[in-house]
Amino acid sequence: MTDRGLFEPDVLIADQFVAARRRRAALSSEKRLMLAVLENALDYYRKYIVATDRIGRSLYTEAAEWIASTSNEDIFSFENISETLDINPGYFRRGVAMWRQQLLDTHSRSAATPAVQTREPVRAAS
Repeated sequence: MTDRGLFEPDVLIADQFVAARRRRAALSSEKRLMLAVLENALDYYRKYIVATDRIGRSLYTEAAEWIASTSNEDIFSFENISETLDINPGYFRRGVAMWRQQLLDTHSRSAATPAVQTREPVRAAS
C-alpha cells in the first residue's frame, strides 16, 4: 500500500456526507416550512410597524408578540423554530429591536420635519 499523505481518500467522510444528506432531505420540508413561518412573521413586523389601521396594527402586534415569546410548548413557537434553524433567539430579538428603534427614530424625525417645497409654485399666465 502506498502512502498518499494529505490527499488520501477518506472513506468515513463519504459515509458521513451520505448520512448528512439523508438527514437534510428528511428535514428539509419541515425546515422550509419553519423558515416560511419566521419570514412571514418578520414580514408582518416590518410592513406594519408604523401602521395606523386596525388590521395592520393587529398583524404587527401578533408578529411582535410571537417573536418576543419565550415559550417553547408549540412546535411552531419562535423558540422552537429558532432552535431548529440554528438561530440564536436572543441575538435575533436584539437585532429586530435595534432595527425597530432605528426605523422609529427615522420615522419620528421625518414626521417632525416640515415638508420642504422643492419647486417653485406654478404661476398663472397673465
